[in-house]
Amino acid sequence: MDQARTTISKIFNGEPRSYTRFNLTQNMEGDNSHVEMKLSSDMDDEVEANGVGESINQHNRPYYPSKLNQRSPKTICGFVIAILFLFIIGYLIGYLSNKSTVKNEIKSDCPVFSEPTPERPQPVYSLDWSDLRTLLKKKLTTNNIKSNLKEFSSVSHQAGSSGDEALANKVMDKFRTFKMTPWTDEHYVKVQDRGTSNKVLFRGNAVGTTEGYLAYSAVATVEGTALYAHYGRAEDFRRLRELDVDMNGKVVLIRAGLLSFAEKVANAASLNASAVLIYPDPLNYEINDDTALFGHVHLGTGDPYTPGFPSFNHTQFPPAESSGLPLIPAQTITIKQATEIMSKLGGRTLPDGWNDGMLWDTRLGNEDDNITVEVNNVLVQRKIHNVFGVIKGYMDADRYMVIGAQRDAWGPGFARSTVGTSLLVELARTITDMIKNDDFKPKRSIVFASWSAGEFGSVGATEWLEGYLTSLNLKTFSYISLDEVISGFDSFKASASPLLYDLLESTMKQVSSTVDATKSLHEQFAASNWEKSVMEPMSLSHSAYPFQSFSGIPSLSFRFTSSSKSYPFGTFEDTELSLDRYTSSSTLKLVKTAGEVAGLVTLRLVHDHLLKLNVAKYTSVIRNYVSQIRAKVESRQMVRRLPSTLSMQWLLSAQGSYDRAASNLVSVIHNSDLDDMEQCRIINDRIMRVEGSLLSPYVSPRESPFRHIVLGSGSHTLAALVDHLEAIRGNLKSADVDQFRNQFALATWTIQGCANALAGEVWNMDNEI
Repeated sequence: MDQARTTISKIFNGEPRSYTRFNLTQNMEGDNSHVEMKLSSDMDDEVEANGVGESINQHNRPYYPSKLNQRSPKTICGFVIAILFLFIIGYLIGYLSNKSTVKNEIKSDCPVFSEPTPERPQPVYSLDWSDLRTLLKKKLTTNNIKSNLKEFSSVSHQAGSSGDEALANKVMDKFRTFKMTPWTDEHYVKVQDRGTSNKVLFRGNAVGTTEGYLAYSAVATVEGTALYAHYGRAEDFRRLRELDVDMNGKVVLIRAGLLSFAEKVANAASLNASAVLIYPDPLNYEINDDTALFGHVHLGTGDPYTPGFPSFNHTQFPPAESSGLPLIPAQTITIKQATEIMSKLGGRTLPDGWNDGMLWDTRLGNEDDNITVEVNNVLVQRKIHNVFGVIKGYMDADRYMVIGAQRDAWGPGFARSTVGTSLLVELARTITDMIKNDDFKPKRSIVFASWSAGEFGSVGATEWLEGYLTSLNLKTFSYISLDEVISGFDSFKASASPLLYDLLESTMKQVSSTVDATKSLHEQFAASNWEKSVMEPMSLSHSAYPFQSFSGIPSLSFRFTSSSKSYPFGTFEDTELSLDRYTSSSTLKLVKTAGEVAGLVTLRLVHDHLLKLNVAKYTSVIRNYVSQIRAKVESRQMVRRLPSTLSMQWLLSAQGSYDRAASNLVSVIHNSDLDDMEQCRIINDRIMRVEGSLLSPYVSPRESPFRHIVLGSGSHTLAALVDHLEAIRGNLKSADVDQFRNQFALATWTIQGCANALAGEVWNMDNEI
């Protein structure tokens, strides 16, 4: 053991030059070789004894065994034992250390967490798009549409009536038959019924029988001199002002058409008119002289007595009224009543362009033409039901689009509600059949909705939006309205979010023309500039308007219509016979074509991995408004109407931010793996944020419910900024420079916020502003 310790000591504390040298020598006289191992110290001794020159030629010298070879077997044995001892000690230490660690993991009472590797969502493979398109056209049949039109026709189904409820149950049964798990929601809303003593007097004498009415009119009796104001548009009243016509206290006579009844009344009320009478001019309407006209004058949608919140379950809120309720009475009159009044009006001749083929040689009116208007409408509460059915998506079931149609009407309402309801049910049947029998698997969900109280201003739809706005704004990517889709045959018009323009155009190219099967709908109606030929602004009268401007959901409304005559919506002449007359007996064919348009848009939005919504389309829309504002601001600054400190820099920067965000998203799409479902969902989420981000967060939904700065209405919109600059130029009373600067700043930040939302994550946002 002493020798072992000595050897170990030499290993760890030996002299610096102590190393082992191996020397291989060949026995020149035999076949065996000898291996010589020398310790350096031994070698040095040998070199010193024999000389360097001699060591070089040592293979010629006699063989001398090394000192190691001369050690005793006992020494060698101790050396080997020491090495084995060290090896065993190291092995035991490593083994015990590893064993201790394993025991701690096994005996631990806490569960061992192993982060799972996230599974990559696998794409759901469905039918090819060309096969899907062919299948829809094959299964959507005129026979089924005809059967639905017959089943859902009703002489009386005003909102909240027994007739309306009976139709709701029929729709419910259809959805149940299609295995769509239907449900309903009910609302208690306030509407106006016609007063029994509504009347109109001209020069002290009653004028005919007043049967029609305008819901939500102010209840009052007023008297004033008559004033004819053409269509009651802002430009019409501006024309009267240019002629120095005093509108204060006047009873204004206005032709129906071009804009909603509510907008006509609001324009007149803003100029201190005392009342409004609206009539259907024979130049526009082919109806009987005594046909009554019905409508509403709430400058908004939904229940005006629960503005901004839903009318659920008799929910008690402090008394509230919509700011869109008129403060003056409004009433409709028949062609016969209008003839009796307007043929006797005196005063100045009509401005150029107003007497465009009118049957009467009428004038603007003078001080002797007194009219008395008495409105006694009755406010009542009604329970209404919306009916829903859903086709759930196979991948992103929590992302859905909505297809809706109004169910109620003032009278028969064949074109107003029956056609839309029948088409809604037929589309639901067709798509469920494609899923059941043809292996179609929509990636996202489709909600079918039958609305009530649409005649009072999309009340049922708006109340639903108000009740579920938070979730709908995040999960609903599109809305398609089927209301009034057929009212003629020689014109096709549509209103939509710019996000849907490209999808609508491509769809029109895939649907056959209604007059020539070898051509497309696009070739029939939009061969040159399709946007100018087909697209028109979405107005308050469109049933898709609350989805678009109140909820920020990209929406589409379209219709086949007449280019020459207005269809008698809101009258008792809205019947199947009337519609056949307006469509030249091609109603079924047109309804099927409308179904193909709505169906193909729907299928495209739920079939593809990426949503077919073009965010770059808003780039040109926003840029156009910014260009107008810039030119007018610089013009007003030159004449010192606006302070020079008002800079366009921030608005231009916000516009640039949106441009870059849209371009970046297009680049991301081009460079992405579109079979990666998680990546597609991330991109789709960015696309879905755009429309909602254009709702101004700086105005109250109660005071300004249509908060969309591009497609909405109110002082927060980009169009209002342009109008305000015009008011500043004309030094009008409505002009307020400080208010304009505030609106200017808020619009700027709304655009920037939309750009940020489109950019995606916070670290990708453009902070140049």
